[in-house]
Amino acid sequence: MKRTAMLWKVSLLVAMVVMGTHIWTIDKEFVDITKDLDYFVASVEFAVTQFNDNNPEENTYRLLEVGRAQKKTWTMIFLMDLEMGRTICKKHDENLSNCPLLQGSGEKKVNCVFQVDARPWFSHFSILNSTCVPT
Repeated sequence: MKRTAMLWKVSLLVAMVVMGTHIWTIDKEFVDITKDLDYFVASVEFAVTQFNDNNPEENTYRLLEVGRAQKKTWTMIFLMDLEMGRTICKKHDENLSNCPLLQGSGEKKVNCVFQVDARPWFSHFSILNSTCVPT
């Protein structure tokens, strides 16, 4: 009887440790990072380029501000909040990084959340998830 009770208690303790670790890992899946981390900066540039390539508008958008900057623990998956603004430049223009923002009736900004999987040693980046809303 004592042995059965002891096994039951040990099993319960192991289950609690496993569940506690799992819950802690979910909570801590993404951690804050500095916005100037090399691979994060490259992932932001990739996300903005992909947004412009997939956007049906003729004008490009440029990065205005990086909000949240996070990295998934033990991976190179980045989570980012980006604010972008519509520029006067068209997709085929050169030197898009210095394009002024459209003013007046053409002014438009979007807030986007991106998850980017970075494999910089293979020069490979991919968007895992993205959501953008006009502001």
